[in-house]
Amino acid sequence: MGVRQLFSEHPETVGETYSEHMGTAWSFSARLLGAGLACFVHGIFPFLFVKTGSQAITELHERMVTHRRRTEISAGTVAAE
Repeated sequence: MGVRQLFSEHPETVGETYSEHMGTAWSFSARLLGAGLACFVHGIFPFLFVKTGSQAITELHERMVTHRRRTEISAGTVAAE
């Protein structure tokens, strides 16, 4: 496996270029870091950030599943339900 393939194989499976995939991963990372910090603070002060962590996870999961579904549809690989 060549170096180029190492950096492009996975992004291509989700319908993204390397740069697009990096941007998406970094945006997920920033959201998760913020949610993690909110959860940390929530552990000390349970009245703060009561739903922040779970909302972030729900939103990111929805975003990931929606994107995956669009990629499957455009590639014609949607499994029969």
